[in-house]
This record gives sequence, C-alpha cells and structure tokens, in this order.
Amino acid sequence: MKFRFILLLLLLIPIKSFALIEVDITRGNLSPLPVAVSPLAVNNEDKKNFENIIKKKDIGLEISIVVENNLKKTGLFNPLNKDAFLQKPEIANLKPRFEDWSLIKAQALITGKVTLIDERLRVEFRLWDVLAGKEMMALAFTTVPTNWRRVGHIITDKVYERLTGEKGYFDTRIIYVSEEGPKTQRIKKLAIMDQDGFNTKYLTLGNELVLTPRFNPTNQMITYLSYFRNLPRVYLLDIETGVQEVVGDFPGMTFAPRFSPDGKKIIMSFAMDGNSDIYTMDLENRVVERITNHPSIDTSPSYSPDGKYIAFNSDRSKYQQIYVMKSDGSNVKRISFGNGLYGTPVWSPRGDLIAFTKLHKGKFYIGVMRTDGSGERLLTENFYQEAPSWSPNGRVLIFYRETKTDEKGEGFSAKLWSIDLTGYNERQVITKTDASDPSWSSLLSN
Repeated sequence: MKFRFILLLLLLIPIKSFALIEVDITRGNLSPLPVAVSPLAVNNEDKKNFENIIKKKDIGLEISIVVENNLKKTGLFNPLNKDAFLQKPEIANLKPRFEDWSLIKAQALITGKVTLIDERLRVEFRLWDVLAGKEMMALAFTTVPTNWRRVGHIITDKVYERLTGEKGYFDTRIIYVSEEGPKTQRIKKLAIMDQDGFNTKYLTLGNELVLTPRFNPTNQMITYLSYFRNLPRVYLLDIETGVQEVVGDFPGMTFAPRFSPDGKKIIMSFAMDGNSDIYTMDLENRVVERITNHPSIDTSPSYSPDGKYIAFNSDRSKYQQIYVMKSDGSNVKRISFGNGLYGTPVWSPRGDLIAFTKLHKGKFYIGVMRTDGSGERLLTENFYQEAPSWSPNGRVLIFYRETKTDEKGEGFSAKLWSIDLTGYNERQVITKTDASDPSWSSLLSN
C-alpha cells in the first residue's frame, strides 16, 4: 500500500531577534531538552468515530505517545510526564499558558488537534518555544485513519529537524532477518517493521535460507541473498507490491549485493575462477561488469552517496582491511591501519564517514572513520556484533549482536541494537523474534 499525505499547512516562523531553542547534536547529550508532548485534542464525537474505525479510544493521546517515544529514544530529549500537565489538550492547542509549562520545566511544547473530515484523518500540530513564548512551527496532515502511527513519526521528523537542524529518521522502516530455533537449526525469514518496532511483517516463509537484505535508497525495493537448493540467488523484492524476481545465480557469492545511490545498479562480490572479486550489474539491461581483479578476497562493497567511490574490505595486505577506490575500480587505496581485522564497511549517507566492524583480541567492535581512514572511533564492543547500517540522516547506526552459548550449546540469541554517532545512547531495538542483518530504509515521506 502506498501512503499519500496531503500537506495542508506549513508555517515556519523565521528566527528574529529573540533566540529560539535548539539542540546541540555534535556530542553526546548529557542534559536532554525537557519537552512536553500534549495529547492532541479530539472532540467527543470524533473520538467515538475513530474508536469504531481504528479501535483506539483516544487517537490524540496515541499519536502523542508515538511522538514522545520517538523523541525519548534519541537521547536528545526528555519528554515530561503527562500527569504533571496543567492545561487540558483542547485549551493548550488554542493558546498555551506558557507560565504553566514553565512551571514543570518544559522548554519545548508540542500541541495539536485531530479531526475526522470526510472519513479522513486530519492532524494539526504546533511546536512552541516555552521560554520565548513563541510558536516555532505549525503543520497539518490529512490521510487515511489507519496511517495514524505514520503521522506521529512525521510529526517527530518535523520537530526533530526544527530543533536540531538536521533531517529526522522516524518515518522509516527496518528490514532484517528474523531468526527462531536452536543455533544449529535456525529458521530465517525476511521481516520488516517500522523503526520503532511496530507493524512487523514477514516477507518470506522460512523454507529457504535468507541473508543480508538491503534497501534501495530511492524506493521501497530490497535486494537479498537466498539459497535455493543450496545455490545462492540474488533477489529483488518490491515491498509495496510483493513482486519478486531473481537477478541471477552467482555460485560462491560471499555477500548479498547493495544498491547504487541512484538505485539503478547493484554491486556485489562473488567467486569466479577461484577468486572473489567485486562486480556490478545494471538492473535495466542486466549487464555485469567486473570492478576488481586481484588475487585476494575482495568483499562487502558499499558506494559513497555520490556514487563516485566504493569502499570494500580485502585481504590483499595479508590481513582483512578496508579499501576505497573509484567506482570504475581505479585508484585503490587502503584506509584502515589499526590493529585488528576490519570488515563490512558502509558509507554514511552524509558522505563523511565509513562505519565498519572490527575484530581485535577476540572482541568485536562497531566503529566509524573518515573516508581517508583518519579519526577512527570505536563506538561499542561486545562478544560478537556485526552489520552496521546507517539511519537516513547519518545520525544513528543499527547493528546486530549475538550472545555466547553455554557448555550445552544453549543461551544463544541475536538482537538488534542501535547507537548514536557520538557513541552514546546505546539501545536494544525490540523485535518479535531474534534478529540479524538489519538495513535502514530512506525516509518514506520524502
């Protein structure tokens, strides 16, 4: 199902001589901004109608909770307890009494209302600077009632962007490999969910092994690797329509492909003539082009956001390290020189950093470095963790982490985790089953 939102009102108040609040996102935020997210006002008649349509008693409260939870998970905001609010939603929406909100230490305030017009959901919201007593932003959306959670995510994106200066990442989805069963007999299925863990759907049945799904950066199509009768196949799957096609059979492939930034090519690594090299395939004409030709193992290719460069890992210097080359395979340069083995490089959507997995002295690390290899920072360490994927704004990394088994082979689990670029705010991402190999979509509302 394609989601369509009609933007009815957009009012951005320009910054004048008074200083409006903003959030510093350049470092780990040890003092999150106190923000009050008022329940959106809904009249009694509309409450009854919404309850009949979507089985929610108070849709205004539900949307505010989505916004509140999103903001809290960033680590940059501290949503205040609703029990402390002094103004009722319908009054706050018309004109906040800023002294009431100052009393509970709120610095930012979100208000709004929800109405049902011609069986469509209309949501209006406003962002206020409590200290300055000024409106910072006002927006309205109209959509079908079942999209109410997406409205909450879009509101969060707009608030986040206004207060931080960078795009949000809340109206997005995450695809991953759902895992169930003992470690030696895992059932793996492709699964997709909203970034907050809701609306989980399974895209495969679990009768074939699936690995490393990756989103197309321009649409809601994915590519993944599946073993059909023990032979690796690369698939394309349109999430909206369910249409699936085989890209090709590539015996010996080591990793599933990734899309180019324009979504017109896939880049991959597979074995040919006893050697593993990097190839691209044009999705329109299915022409395959060899990019590397070296007597080593070249894997895990990832394009820069402008499509001009490719990062990959290789053992051409005896130990697995990260390299960068031009998209035609020329001008290969090694960029990682630290102790340990480096793998799974992934270029940031901003183009300034490369995320990676590092193995050193029996521990696995998720880290980032600049595109020339300088400024290496290790964000998190654990027994085993791998497969970082960037949020579309380049602020957060999601990855998966496995636990050790005991002497009986029990206790194994695989979970998704996220961490801020600064190395703070490490959180487990809740999934219905064990999970691995996450990939973050682009913004749905772009």
